Amino acid sequence: MKSASLFLLAAALAAETGFTLRESQPGSLEIRENGRPVLVYRAAPQLKPGVAERYRRGCYVHPIWTPGGTILTDDFPADHYHHRGMAWMWPEVFWRGKQYDMWVPGELQNRFVRWLERSGGRQRARLRVENGWFLGEAQALRETVAIDVLPAVGPSRTLAVALRFAPLREPVTIRGVTPDQKGYGGLVLRFAPRTATQVRGPGERDAPDSNLRPLPWAELDGVFAGKRAGARITIDPANPGYPNGWCLRHYGFLGVNFPGLTGYTIEPGQPLTLRYRVTVFDGE
Repeated sequence: MKSASLFLLAAALAAETGFTLRESQPGSLEIRENGRPVLVYRAAPQLKPGVAERYRRGCYVHPIWTPGGTILTDDFPADHYHHRGMAWMWPEVFWRGKQYDMWVPGELQNRFVRWLERSGGRQRARLRVENGWFLGEAQALRETVAIDVLPAVGPSRTLAVALRFAPLREPVTIRGVTPDQKGYGGLVLRFAPRTATQVRGPGERDAPDSNLRPLPWAELDGVFAGKRAGARITIDPANPGYPNGWCLRHYGFLGVNFPGLTGYTIEPGQPLTLRYRVTVFDGE
C-alpha cells in the first residue's frame, strides 16, 4: 500500500515537471511551471461582482505571478474598473469613418475566436490565440496573441509577448488618447495593491509620474503583501517608433504609449506586429 502511494506521488510530481496548461475555469487558461502558477489568460468575458455590466471584457492576462508566488496584477481596481492585468487596448480607434473606444469596453469589442496553440514542456510554454475586433457581427480586424513563457531563472521569469493586428478589408487606425495630450494606449500592466512603490527607467532610482517620455524599458516594483516584487516591460527595438513614450504611474500602472498622439493606420495586407519582453521578479 505504501509503495502504491509513493508511485502515485512520483507520478503526480512528474506530471507537474516543466510547464503545464489547464483550463482553470471556462474560458480561462492557466499556465503552471513545476506545479506553481505563472499566469492566466482570460479568453472569455469577465465581470467582477458589484461592477457595472458595461465593464465586462475578455482577451487579457490576469493574474501574473512571480517565481516566488507573489501576484503582481490587479483586475477591476476601484479607481479604474476598465484596467485589467496585462492588456493591449486603445482609447481612440477609427474604422469605416467612425471613432471608437476600446480602452473602456464599448461598441467595438475585442472577442476571443479560437486557440491556435497551447503547449507546455520543459523548455517553455507556448500560447497562441486568435481574437477579433468586432462591431456587432462585423469584424474589423484579426488579432493574434503569442505568449512564450520561459523557465524561471532564480527570482525572475521572462514572458515574450507578440501582438499582431491584421485588418480584414478596410484600414484601421489606432491612436493614444488626445485629451490632455497624455497619449496612453497600447500594452499595459496594472499592478496589484502594494506599498513602497518605485518606478524606473534606465539609470533611475525612482522616476516621477510622466506621459510620453521615450524609454527602451520601464519597471515598477513595490511591497506586495509583505514581499518586494515587480515587473519590467522592454520594447523590441524593431517596433515602429522605438523607443516609444510611456504612461508611468505610481498608483500601479506601466503603459507603452504606441503610437502616442499621432495615429497609426494599419492597412489590409500589411499587418502590424508589436513585440515586448515582460520580466517579472522577486526582490528589486
